[in-house]
Amino acid sequence: MLEIERKFLVDAKAWEIQPKGIPAIISQSYLLNTIEKTIRLRIKDKDAYITIKGPTKGITREEFEYKIPMADAQIMIDTFNLKVLKKKRFEVRMNKTLWEIDVFEGALSGLILAEVELQSEDETFEKPPWLGQEVSHLAAYYNANLIDRL
Repeated sequence: MLEIERKFLVDAKAWEIQPKGIPAIISQSYLLNTIEKTIRLRIKDKDAYITIKGPTKGITREEFEYKIPMADAQIMIDTFNLKVLKKKRFEVRMNKTLWEIDVFEGALSGLILAEVELQSEDETFEKPPWLGQEVSHLAAYYNANLIDRL
């Protein structure tokens, strides 16, 4: 399955006044992070997933995600002594566009990123008032690289 995603920094002051729902609590770790592929473990609320992503071309890449037993995810994190990135994810719908806003915790506290998944790389969408600089092409803002800051 193709993932076409754009990513933006979020203006914290403008985000603060945005009406929000209850966030999902996310913990994620990486089994592998290379240019060719990334293998991620994610615990989102009470569910766990393993995700395999291929190389990024533009803002597009192959993505395969599967639900796995929570115990298996936790055992892999513990057994392989993986770093764990923690964040709260809010979903905000603006007209037809669903935004996922990640508010990072711990060493990444203060970082807020917004992502939007698209049907094509040239798809247009309405930009919310709290949207900041686009960082889609900056590898430093990929979660797989942010975890190295922990």
